[in-house]
Amino acid sequence: MCPDVSSAELAASEQRSVVVRKLGIVDYQTCWQAMLDFTNNRTADTQDELWFVQHNPVFTQGQAGRAEHLLNPGNIPVVQSDRGGQITYHGPGQLIVYPLIDLRRAKLGVRELVTRIENSVVDTLKSLAIESYPKADAPGVYVTIDGVEHKISSLGLRVRKGCSFHGVAINVDMDLNPFLSINPCGYSGLPMTQVKNCVSNQQSSGILEKVEMEFLQSIKDNLGYNTQQKVVVGLP
Repeated sequence: MCPDVSSAELAASEQRSVVVRKLGIVDYQTCWQAMLDFTNNRTADTQDELWFVQHNPVFTQGQAGRAEHLLNPGNIPVVQSDRGGQITYHGPGQLIVYPLIDLRRAKLGVRELVTRIENSVVDTLKSLAIESYPKADAPGVYVTIDGVEHKISSLGLRVRKGCSFHGVAINVDMDLNPFLSINPCGYSGLPMTQVKNCVSNQQSSGILEKVEMEFLQSIKDNLGYNTQQKVVVGLP
């Protein structure tokens, strides 16, 4: 016998589901435009989405970004972005997740969204036996290595029409050298690290896929989505 489920309960269940979009490696500007189009065109009935992507090498400067934090970009392009925050680097081997969320429907403020994303990163790293922590005065997630604080994950959001886009980057298995060409997130000399450098050689095999799988489960839990989801490949 089927349980008696009200239309309100069905609606609530629908609102807690999410589309997971796996994009592979996409140029930053192409993905940014797609996020903007998605956000501008969404309606009250549009399902939330989580975009998992990597970008070709690029420096992105947030709305508050200052030119003095770009030290020596070389041949890597620099893009002026509409997200929050200062300058950062994206490249292959860095897992980027863009939560495209109707914040009003989810009853979330921006600060609470930031906290839940950061907690998702912390939970993900904990599953790999990496102790990490957020900082109230500097968004992102940090680890301490030999007594020195390193940043392992950066975060920058934008809210438009009550909906979020842009998101979080987790350094997993990438070339960290380009970070030396900037003051990451506006902090001079801030050391950057990645997941591969914090786990054993045995754990590092397939590490990007492991981080993606763990982060997907963690962010779904932290944002209150149910387990029924649609997985889509490619941009809308």
